Amino acid sequence: MFSDLVEQLHAREQKGLRRVRQIIDSPQATHIAIDGRDYLAFSSNDYLGLANHPELVQAACEGAQLYGIGAGASHLINGHSAAHHAVEEAVAAFTSFPRALLFSTGYMANIGIVTALTGREDAIFADKLNHASLNDAALLSRARFIRYPHLDLVTLERRLAETPARRKLVISDAMFSMEGDVAPIAELIALCERHQAWLLLDDAHGFGVLGQQGRGSLNAAQHDPVRSPHVIYMATLGKAAGVFGAFVAAQPEIIETLIQSARSYIYTTATPSLLSHALLTSLRLIEQDQWRRDALMQNITWLQQATHNLPWKLLPSTTPIQPLLIGDSTEAVRISLALRERGILVPAIRPPTVPQGTARLRISLSATHQQQDMVRLTEALNELA
Repeated sequence: MFSDLVEQLHAREQKGLRRVRQIIDSPQATHIAIDGRDYLAFSSNDYLGLANHPELVQAACEGAQLYGIGAGASHLINGHSAAHHAVEEAVAAFTSFPRALLFSTGYMANIGIVTALTGREDAIFADKLNHASLNDAALLSRARFIRYPHLDLVTLERRLAETPARRKLVISDAMFSMEGDVAPIAELIALCERHQAWLLLDDAHGFGVLGQQGRGSLNAAQHDPVRSPHVIYMATLGKAAGVFGAFVAAQPEIIETLIQSARSYIYTTATPSLLSHALLTSLRLIEQDQWRRDALMQNITWLQQATHNLPWKLLPSTTPIQPLLIGDSTEAVRISLALRERGILVPAIRPPTVPQGTARLRISLSATHQQQDMVRLTEALNELA
């Protein structure tokens, strides 16, 4: 019974695909401690440097005093606190949607949205490079699952026109987590409006970073969501927002349907209210601290210029996700380990997370990376090259 598992694990290790967890002994930041050693980290999604912000720490402590630790029940029993409700109203206003709904994670949000809105008689259209949670959601829904080549809207439109499905749902990352590129959101919305389809945008990596005052990829596309009832907007709160959780923003009918039918919302204990209390502070900092996004964009530009002469090339990205394409999985792991020996953490991303032959170093930048941090990384890459 176990021999098959042992063989599978051995095969994965031989291919350089075995993953190992790292135990961090410090708060999340650009400099972290692992097993008693300090590292410069280019490996987190803390894009604005809020994960250990003193005001968020203080707000979490205040939330614990007000609400205790555990929520104790699901939202539909008696776990839905004033803090949860306040965050839902705040993110709805922040993203210009009429209503919003909190979920425990982005994965659970995507599962809940897709399975509540589609079934056997429906069709889901998905970008080939979507996050795994969107793909899993489509499979669980039992709707017809139609994938289109990355950002290929011509193929998408043809397939939308051909389908006889009762409901049509297009699902796409807004910012793609392994490529760092951004979906053509305005064009996707126009296409969905022509073909009477819903559009689910997963903005896990764009919220807080892109758009006016960090309002996300949809805002950056200069499209007013109030005029677009076709859009369902999901974003996570554990990356740029620095806390935990996720939300869905949409028309009232969509949100009410999720409350009544989304199993990943109904059948789980609500997140601790202290986190929602902290998120109110996080939203304020995202909105007011434009310097964080400015510093982040400066780091992106600097890295692109400083790596221009490397034998490995950065994929085209204007976002904090800067993938350095290596190709071979074993080589990507070797370079990642060599950086680690120099006290620098950059993860190697390999299949099946990315397609075969496209293993890469996924450099994640933060507003709080300093100039000396950037120099240290690029000097190490040049030495390895």
